[in-house]
Formats: sequence, C-alpha cells, structure tokens
Amino acid sequence: MSPDLTTPAGWLPVVFMGLMGVALLLYVVLDGYDLGVGILLKAAADDEKDLMVASIGPFWDANETWLVLGIGILLVAFPRAHGVILSALYLPVVLMLIGLMLRGVAFDFRVKAHAAHKPLWNNIFWSGSLLTAVSQGYMLGRYITGFQQSLAAQAFAVLIAICLPAGYALLGAGWLILKTQGNLQLKALRWSGFAWWGTLLGFAAVSVASPLVSERIFQKWFSLPFIVLLIPIPLATVALLWIARRSLHRLPLRLGQGNEYGAWVPFGCAVGVILLGFYGLAYSLFPYLVVDRITIWDAASAPESLLVILWGAVVVLPAIAGYTVYVYRVFGGKVSPLTYG
Repeated sequence: MSPDLTTPAGWLPVVFMGLMGVALLLYVVLDGYDLGVGILLKAAADDEKDLMVASIGPFWDANETWLVLGIGILLVAFPRAHGVILSALYLPVVLMLIGLMLRGVAFDFRVKAHAAHKPLWNNIFWSGSLLTAVSQGYMLGRYITGFQQSLAAQAFAVLIAICLPAGYALLGAGWLILKTQGNLQLKALRWSGFAWWGTLLGFAAVSVASPLVSERIFQKWFSLPFIVLLIPIPLATVALLWIARRSLHRLPLRLGQGNEYGAWVPFGCAVGVILLGFYGLAYSLFPYLVVDRITIWDAASAPESLLVILWGAVVVLPAIAGYTVYVYRVFGGKVSPLTYG
C-alpha cells in the first residue's frame, strides 16, 4: 500500500520518479538519434561520414547530460534501488561507459587525424556507438524481466539488445533526413526502411514480454476497464509506424525534386513511438523501481533529504533544458561540414 500522498513522504518519491523518467526519456530521444548516426556511419561513403558527424557535433555532449541527470536522481533519491539495479547490471553498465568513452575520444581525434588514420577513428566511433546501444538494450531487457536469471529472460534481454540499436538507427536516419541533402539524404531514407523492421520487432517483443513477466502487470493491462482505456496506446503505436513506413515510400521522389515537405515525418513518428512505448512501460512498472520487489517509497531517501534535493533540481533542470533548447535553435537547419579552427 502506498503512503499518504498528501505528505512529503508520499508525494516526493512520485515527483522524483517523474523527474527521473523525463530525464531518461529525453536521453533516449536525444542521444538515441546521435547514437543512431554513429551506428549508420559504417554504411556511409568516406566523404559522407564527415557530414554525418557534423550533424550531431553541436548536440551530442548536451544530449548525454540527460543520462547523467537520470542516473544521478536514481542515486540520490532512490539509493536502495540504485544499489540493486547497478549491481544486477554491472557488466553492461561498464560496457556502456566504455562505448561512450570510445565515442568521445574518436569524435575529437578523427578530425585531427592524418588521412591514413581517419578510417580507424571512424571505426572506433562506430563501434563505440554500437556497443553503447547494445549495452543499453540488454540493460532494458534485464530490467523489464525483473533481473530474472532464467534462459527465457536472458534470451529476451539479448533480443532487446539487438532491437534497440535498430530503434536508434531509425532515429538517426530520420535525423539525417532532416539535416542533410542530396545523396546522403536519400541513403538515410533507405537506412530508415531497414531500421523500421528492427524497431517494429523490438516494440512487439516488449509489448508481449512485459505482461508475462508479472501477474500484476498483466492485470493492469488486460482487466476491465483498463484494457478499454489503454487500447489506444498500441493502436496509436501501430498507426505511427504505418505513417512512418508510408512516408518513407513517398519521400524519395519528393526529395529528389528538392521538395522538403514531410521530411520531418519519419523522425517525428519515431519519437512518437518512443513516447508511447515509454508511457506504456512506466504505466506497467509503477510504483515499482524493481519489478514486484522495490517500490519508489521503499527505495526513497528520507523526505528531509528529498526536499533539499528538490530545490537543487528546481535550479538545475531549467538550466539544462534552457541550454538544450538554445543549442538546437542556434544550430538549426541543414548541416555544413564540421571543422576545427
């Protein structure tokens, strides 16, 4: 039973779970597309790689800030859950951090490297992006199954580890459609078509597995009246995927004629699918931070501590959000080659 939500001990954990959820959602969307661009780097020609990296150059550092914020909230607001989650995911977390470090190093070195060394740094940037995405997918799969050790749970985590990079690639390709022109833009359309299938498989797997993990989650989705109220979520997800697919078929002719109308549709649909999937996952898990084991109230810090942390969040969150909006406004429009003076 949840505490009285009119008291600080009741409502503060809910607030911090919401803040953490928003931070992680923004990370998945924002860093998801630049990880996707890194994953697609392998399929591009040498002269196109510079434009692809330039398209994410002003944004990728700021995008990763949301991951740091989300993990930081988990640590300070929910220390008990932080210990359980990070202990269960120690290896994939380490692999994710290695991937992020490889990306950071390669991003700077590839620009200054001699021509003979540049392919090496491109490959490191690609491998770091893929390693990060695969690690995150495996962590998501393990988290959804409540860290079960069964063969089925492990197989599910591996499936999500394969599908999440496809979702990121769909975001990345959609971003390139928006930010580039010419042959690279048309290539991004083809990449979107391939990534679409992996994204569809991943969301189908999560939708099927989540109710099977827990009887409580099954009841939340498939008992009346909830099944009637929640049916718009999967229907809207299918509709967005269909719109994205339809747009990918129509855009090549339009873009080939220099008409950018609707170029935003694949990226916008991919973001919409992520939003709906995130909402469905949050609904399934709430109020648990670890499925059927630890609730947000069980894991929360003392209300006095949360109040102090909340004041810090009131200052930090608008600053990060304002900086992010400012950067995207300043560097809007089509990409130009990335150079360092």
